[in-house]
Parts: sequence; C-alpha cells; structure tokens
Amino acid sequence: MLSQEDIKTARQVVSAIAHTTPLDFSHTYSTLTNNEVYLKLENLQKTGSFKIRGAYNKLMSLTAAEKKRGVVAASAGNHAQGVAYSSSRAQINCTVVMPEGAPLAKVEATKNYGANVILHGHTFDEALAFAQMQQQQTGAVFVHAFDDPHVIAGQGTIGLEILEQLPNVDSIVCPIGGGGLIAGIALAVKASHPHIKVYGVQAAQCPSMLSSLNAQQLVQVTTQGTIADGIAVKRPGKLTFDLVQQYVDDVVTVSEDEIARTMLYLLERSKLLVEGSGAVSLAALLNGKLNLKQQKVAVIISGGNVDITFVSRIIELGLIEAGRYLSIVTVVPDRPGNLSRLLTLLADLKANVISVNHYRISPRLKPGQTEIEIAMETRDHKHIKAIETKLTESGYHFIKKV
Repeated sequence: MLSQEDIKTARQVVSAIAHTTPLDFSHTYSTLTNNEVYLKLENLQKTGSFKIRGAYNKLMSLTAAEKKRGVVAASAGNHAQGVAYSSSRAQINCTVVMPEGAPLAKVEATKNYGANVILHGHTFDEALAFAQMQQQQTGAVFVHAFDDPHVIAGQGTIGLEILEQLPNVDSIVCPIGGGGLIAGIALAVKASHPHIKVYGVQAAQCPSMLSSLNAQQLVQVTTQGTIADGIAVKRPGKLTFDLVQQYVDDVVTVSEDEIARTMLYLLERSKLLVEGSGAVSLAALLNGKLNLKQQKVAVIISGGNVDITFVSRIIELGLIEAGRYLSIVTVVPDRPGNLSRLLTLLADLKANVISVNHYRISPRLKPGQTEIEIAMETRDHKHIKAIETKLTESGYHFIKKV
C-alpha cells in the first residue's frame, strides 16, 4: 500500500530532475474570493507540467533489464513529454501513443525530447488501449499516466512542497483527470496533516471521477469534448479511485466558459499562460464551487502547454464570457451617412469598434438595403446591455453574431 514514506523517497529521486516550483501569493484572486490564494505554478515546471515528477520516479524504479526493454506510454500530451524527457535523460528507448487530435505543440515537443510518437484514436482512452497493445507486442515496460504507485508517489511530491512552503495551509484545490495528481497530493498531505482539506476539480464535459464517486464504483463516462484536454479521461484509475475515496474531501466540476474565462484571467492579470486542465482549480474557486472563505488556499496550476494557435480562440472565448466583446449585424437603408450615424452612436456609447464589414449584395437583402457587421470591444455585460438598449431605441434591428 502506498504511503507518505514512498512519497518522501520519491522526492529524493525527483529532485534530480524537477524544479521546486513557486507557491505564489495572488492579491487579485485573494480579493476576488475572500481567501488567501496561493498558486502552485507547475506550469513553470520542466516540460511545462507536473507530469515529469511521476514519469521520472517510475523510470528510476525500473531494473537494468527493464530499462533495456524500453518503455511505452499513452498520453494526451503532458505525460508524453514527461516520459519522453525522462527517458532521454535515462537513455531509455521510448514510444508514446497520443490521440490524433492532441495539440500540435505537445506532439512536437514529445518528438523533440526523443520519443517515437504514434498518433492513434480520438481520445486518451483509445490511445491508451492501443499503447497497451504495443506493450504486449514489444515487451516494453508500460508507464501509466496515473494508475501506478510510482507515478502517484512522484506527483505527491507537490504536496510535500506545499507543506514546506505554506505550513498553515487550510485547503488545496487540484485538477482531476485520471486522479494521479490529486491522489498523490492528498496522501502526502493527509498522512501527517489530516485537517487540511483537499478538493478536486473536473471539467463538466468529462466528470469521470465524480461520476465514479457518486456510483461508489469505477464508471466510464462519455466525453463531449473539452478545452481541458489534459484531464479528459473517461475512466479513472483503480489505485487513484481508492485513494481519492479515502483522502479527498470533495470533487466539483466547472464549465467550458468558466475554464476559458479563467485562462484569460491568468493570462491578463497574472501574465501566466495556462492550459485548460491547469486552470480548472482556479476556475472552481473563482466561481464559488467550493464555498471557501477566509482560508489559506493552495491552488494547483498543473500545466501550461497550450498550442499557440489555440490561444487566440481562448482569448476570444474569454472576452465574450466576460462581456468584453460584442459583434452585431444590422440592415440599414443603402444611403450616404447611415454607416457614419451608426458608428457615431457607438462612439458616443464608448464602444471601441475594431472591425466593420459593409455588404450591399446578400440573399438576405432587399433592393436599397445594405448589411453592416460591426465587432467592438466593450467593458462588461452592463455596457453591452446599454449598447443594445440604445440601438433598439434608435430604431436599429440587429442580431448578435456571438
């Protein structure tokens, strides 16, 4: 049975490769939530996530004969990079199976660390099944992303760091996919400090651990797709499920909009580029999912490997959710001055117009009409409401494009 001593041993191993990441106090999020909020910045870890801790601890537990056989793993991206980097350091041959839709940045990084990458399946679970077939065919050692005692112990080293960095911490909030991270942290903390609360957060689009806890047995859920791809695991691990049942105080979910908005908060206010799975813990706290007040809260920011082409979409989603962006389409008589009058009205309302498209030919238009599409920056939802009210009062019939 896994113990805190195993995690302490893992820390000695992991210290050879992983950073002790900052536990950074945030005045902004403390004010917003009426807590003392500290961000555990695993997005600043080597390979961009906490996964290197468990991967390296697992590889260092292998015998010389096992290392010679090589390793195989399955991952949506972060575990892939952790295994690839660790294998390169230990000079172990490595094959990683990743879903076909894995972010390009994670795929390329995994290849650059020296791994043989196979793209297979549409989800982590499909990639996992294929990787297990590869392991059986080649005789390589399988390095599970979460359901392995050495991996769990490696991830649990984060809990030991938090206890040293903030000895009087009241609560820890952690993302959950397969459960390796929260299982390790909860065991590391609760074994010596049982009063500290440990909370897990999942994407509402893939709540496999929460569903399993509610059913009191492992269940597989159907994922609807989520921007938190790193925790989109349809079925949690057996080891992790048992540890979560024993040590975790509660598990909640957050929506896609809440995740996107939090990613934007972290980028804009904290200057931190954080992936969807890394933002869910803070999203839960900011949106009142945990009902924590006047506590010292450590929030795990688990990773920052975001495909750069996806960043603009996240910014747009976050701006829309925060009431910072509005796009409308309206039809007006095709006469000189109508576009100018509309733009003047918006300027008077302090809307910052960022694009204008003017169409005279469209199947929606009658002769003598023109269609105007305007995108603008706004302050908040109240500002948008004021703009919509004034447009209506001024006789404009419009539709919101987003």
